[in-house]
Amino acid sequence: MKAILPFVIFGAILLAGCREQEIVARPGPQDLTRDVSGFFCGMIVADHPGPKAQLHRKSNGEILWFPSVRDAIAFTLMPGEARDVAVIYVSDMTGYADWQSPPSNWVAVDSAHFVIGSDMTSGMGIGEAVPFGTLAAAQLFVTAHGGQIVDYKNIPDDYVFDLGPSDGGAS
Repeated sequence: MKAILPFVIFGAILLAGCREQEIVARPGPQDLTRDVSGFFCGMIVADHPGPKAQLHRKSNGEILWFPSVRDAIAFTLMPGEARDVAVIYVSDMTGYADWQSPPSNWVAVDSAHFVIGSDMTSGMGIGEAVPFGTLAAAQLFVTAHGGQIVDYKNIPDDYVFDLGPSDGGAS
């Protein structure tokens, strides 16, 4: 029995190595140009103030653009859509000086710190989930504009879908 044990272990290791695993390289962020239109609205993304988002699909490499980070998050909450997302990049508002012309720095959505419930609105005129590459930058923004800091997974669904005038924060 002891002589068989090494062969059993070796066989298990070989079988485990035979499983196919999908290893997909994460695509990098693309530059925002004037010929890019928003997925939901069809308007020129660059014409909207505040942070933007670009969503890269796994299935065909397509990039969907959003004039608002909140719109991109809403897209991922739609049935079936989140399964086809390779990566989402959002504007890193660290060091922003002009809300009308956000910096062209991008950060992956799962690495960003978001401020929700601030006094700043999205390009579509509703509350925005404002992304920052560093916690310190998010804290400075909260000091200036109010709101609370959350990570991507903790942005409440009701904040994303609340289109009412009292869009000042999470429930």
